[in-house]
Amino acid sequence: MNTLSIFRFIPQNIIKSCAKLTAMFLNTQKTNGMLWKTRVNIALCYPNLTKEEQENLARISVINQCLNYADSLKCWAMPTKWNIQQIKNVHNLDVLTDALSDPKGALIITPHLGNWEIMNPWVHQYGTPTIMYKPIKNKTIEEFVLASRERLNTTMVPTDASGVKALFRNLKQGGFSVILPDHVPDPSGGVIAPFFGINTLTSTLASKLAQKTKCRLISMACVRSKDDEGYDIHINDAGLKYPDLYDTDINISTTAMNKVVEDLINQFPEHYMWGYKRFRGSKETENLYQKS
Repeated sequence: MNTLSIFRFIPQNIIKSCAKLTAMFLNTQKTNGMLWKTRVNIALCYPNLTKEEQENLARISVINQCLNYADSLKCWAMPTKWNIQQIKNVHNLDVLTDALSDPKGALIITPHLGNWEIMNPWVHQYGTPTIMYKPIKNKTIEEFVLASRERLNTTMVPTDASGVKALFRNLKQGGFSVILPDHVPDPSGGVIAPFFGINTLTSTLASKLAQKTKCRLISMACVRSKDDEGYDIHINDAGLKYPDLYDTDINISTTAMNKVVEDLINQFPEHYMWGYKRFRGSKETENLYQKS
């Protein structure tokens, strides 16, 4: 048994308490670590907020990021039924079910917002998505996560050319896939497009999938309920709201993709993973994460 399986037997409230204590410590580290990166990104994206508002948002974000990591550990350790029970409310479910019945396939766009690990088991009630997966360097964590994925019968493909071909093939056959569109890609797999008004290296994969397959594009976010008693899933028809997602000009389509992500973040800014160096890779921001 994987040593991390012990999280199955630790009460969730204890895991959350440990996460909050960790966040308290991280929030004392003003010049390095998660809080520092979070403050840099929030100041860049929300310059109209006062310094006090930016600081408050940054600290709440650190707490939520720690809670999401903790809940992910619990999610990977627990049976699928338990995970599905964590979903308390689903908004616009009909948008998802309609998209999944489309013969052109469906692509679910879910950024680093809220907890996509909790959302995964819930989504699998509606089929078996094809998901790109990059192995985790830590062997213990890698085995732990893989065991969780295998319980879901997820079709996992590598983050290389063969994986991209598998995504195309799956959509062409009317299947569905899930993509996190806001990671920093290799320069060869991205273009510079505005994100919160900043020229940002942006992945082209989701845009190319949409261009070539004309699949349905659905945005989804799984965020903690206000009463902290589970999660709510929010679903929107991104392709309907942003037809430029299908534009053959890759710069136009990636700009629209970033706008989809922006809209979700603006709805739940305290739940975004601001501790990620999202803006690296662009000449405009090459010194952003260098400490003075």
